[in-house]
Amino acid sequence: MSPAHEVSYLTIHGHRRAFVKVGEGPVLLLLHGLGCDHTTWDPIIDTLARRYTVIAPDLLGHGLSDKPRADYSVGGYANGMRDLLTCLGIDKVTVVGHSFGGGVAMQFAYQFPERTERLVLVASGGLGPEVTPVIRAITTPGFHQAMHLLMLPGVRHATTGAMRVLARTGWQLTRDLDEVAEIYESFKSPATRHAIRHVVRAVVDWQGQIVTMADRAYLTEEMPMAVVWGRNDQVIPVSHANNAARLAPSARVKVIPNAGHFPHKDHPERFAKILHEFVRSTTPATYSRARFRTLIRNGRPSDTLAEVTSLSGA
Repeated sequence: MSPAHEVSYLTIHGHRRAFVKVGEGPVLLLLHGLGCDHTTWDPIIDTLARRYTVIAPDLLGHGLSDKPRADYSVGGYANGMRDLLTCLGIDKVTVVGHSFGGGVAMQFAYQFPERTERLVLVASGGLGPEVTPVIRAITTPGFHQAMHLLMLPGVRHATTGAMRVLARTGWQLTRDLDEVAEIYESFKSPATRHAIRHVVRAVVDWQGQIVTMADRAYLTEEMPMAVVWGRNDQVIPVSHANNAARLAPSARVKVIPNAGHFPHKDHPERFAKILHEFVRSTTPATYSRARFRTLIRNGRPSDTLAEVTSLSGA
């Protein structure tokens, strides 16, 4: 594990936002998943910083950033990332999003194509309805009451301890429990629980994910896109990588064997190599307002309509 990186802070629209900024070169914006923070990228930050400027924020409601009563939609998060980059004097980035952060990355690329050079989705949300029942449970009416009991010190310590022990067994079904334990531990803060519940309700209901890139995937033909997944992902099924390949045929899809929902942590060197090779071998997207307008006016190609309907559950 890499040593902790220095955290910086900026107050934007009255809310303090935490982020790590290291390295020099082309800019990579790393967006973490639900309940995580910038430390999820620790295993790869130093490797990437040898070639790139790496920016890894704590999304609003997560980590060391403020947890206000605010807009926790994917669009709101995309706006927040634009504003953070603007304050840092950064015009364009390759945006890398993990899990929920992948949904934010897709929204950022859609809302701000003029600022997006490439899009990298890592075990991303937004590519199909399926998601672990644990996340769906956060939307239920009894969530706060149940979490209050589960956060009692004795219960919390015993649960996180058991998760960490199981994570060390090497079993495929338990490999991600060390990260889950960190997320669970963060829920001891009522403000965190409140923020996370708002985030989940914006993208998930009792049937699964409700936000999808399916209807806008055709726009990626103008932007280099890569999709990376762990073959043994128990949170969002690896079959969603195939969904991405159908919706965006030009996307590069990499499935990493013996990896779960956090392939960048399970195999950091391989992940960093995949990311570097993608950036090195692709030309940054060049935004054309006229071309983007034409794409939107023409809409989805007819041969993707079946996939869009299937993924949206219509």
